[in-house]
Amino acid sequence: MKKILTISTILLISACAKSPDKIPAANLGASHYSDASCSTLAKNQITLRQNLEAQSAAQKSAQTGDALGVFLIGVPMSSMAGADKETEIAVTKGKLNAIERQQAAKRCI
Repeated sequence: MKKILTISTILLISACAKSPDKIPAANLGASHYSDASCSTLAKNQITLRQNLEAQSAAQKSAQTGDALGVFLIGVPMSSMAGADKETEIAVTKGKLNAIERQQAAKRCI
């Protein structure tokens, strides 16, 4: 019984929303944004950074909700309700990385 409870606890905790800082960037490939100008890259970068801030705030909220849900009822409610923004954060980080690579390649910085 103790073993089943331990395994269940580990599975529930692993289902909880990750910290935004621990979410790795998605790999978008080297040619992403290759046709964009330096000014377009800069504008996209600003927009994506704002999006990342909003997504990170939502992810932190989901993380808190999951911790509370697991503590109170043993279920990560926020993640189960679709509040986990892990995929969106990974893609946004990947886009930011792609922009930075293109800015460096085009010597925009």
